[in-house]
Amino acid sequence: MPPPITYILITACLLFACRPNLVTKDDDVLVKVHGNSLHRSDVEKLIPSNMSSSDSFLLAENYIEKWIKDVLTFEAAKRNIGKEETEINRLVEEYRRSLLRHRYQEYMIRNRLTAEIREYEKVAYYEENIHKFVLGKNLIKGLFLKAPAESPGLADVRKWYKSSDPDDLENIEKFSIQHAAIYDYFYDQWIDFDEMLNKIPIQVSNKVQFLKTNRQVEATDSVYCYFLNISEYLPVGNVAPYEYADTQIQEMMINKRKMDFLKKFEEELYQDAIRKGEVIFVSNQK
Repeated sequence: MPPPITYILITACLLFACRPNLVTKDDDVLVKVHGNSLHRSDVEKLIPSNMSSSDSFLLAENYIEKWIKDVLTFEAAKRNIGKEETEINRLVEEYRRSLLRHRYQEYMIRNRLTAEIREYEKVAYYEENIHKFVLGKNLIKGLFLKAPAESPGLADVRKWYKSSDPDDLENIEKFSIQHAAIYDYFYDQWIDFDEMLNKIPIQVSNKVQFLKTNRQVEATDSVYCYFLNISEYLPVGNVAPYEYADTQIQEMMINKRKMDFLKKFEEELYQDAIRKGEVIFVSNQK
């Protein structure tokens, strides 16, 4: 009769506590189940060198019990699976072939596909596929400022943030350096209006209507004052500006190049195999 698991675990734990000098053979077997063996070295790899003896014992116990249960479940499945084993083997082989193909395709793409995309190519793709770049969110350009409600000079800020005059913008920047908790200047780029709303304590039910009627927004809570100037906006359903869609264009073009490359590569493999006689079409007609 095999030794009880408690005895094995205690032995293993003592070895771990005194390792590595007392372990003479890394492949010493701790437990056997239906011809499957778990070696001391397999369990020892799991135990950090700075772990206490009690923690080492618990970790080893959990691992060994789980290993035994996994083996017993697997062996029970083999005994009872019957005709399904053939189907499982087919699925395993299919997955193996798929994994090998995928790894090889990644290797070929990495080593033979030029991923560089020039600016004029992106512009041409954008213009030819402009229907793919319809906005699903509202975009804005402008300026946002968040400052403590007790900040000096807020009366001036209320005038400056509405203006596009360079002097007023410079004054806001100087104010922000000393007082602002957040200062975002985005007159030169589109941002998601929802992201901006998350920074301001206001509730907006109809965002498109709000953008039509509100270009300067002020809000206050018990701690801060919030100032948003919207210089431009684009509502949902409009075509995304090229500069905003740039990253998406890049990703779409790279994915298309990958698919075109793999299609061409597979076709070349096919035609080359045909020429070399590696593909034989067998006719069973008499």
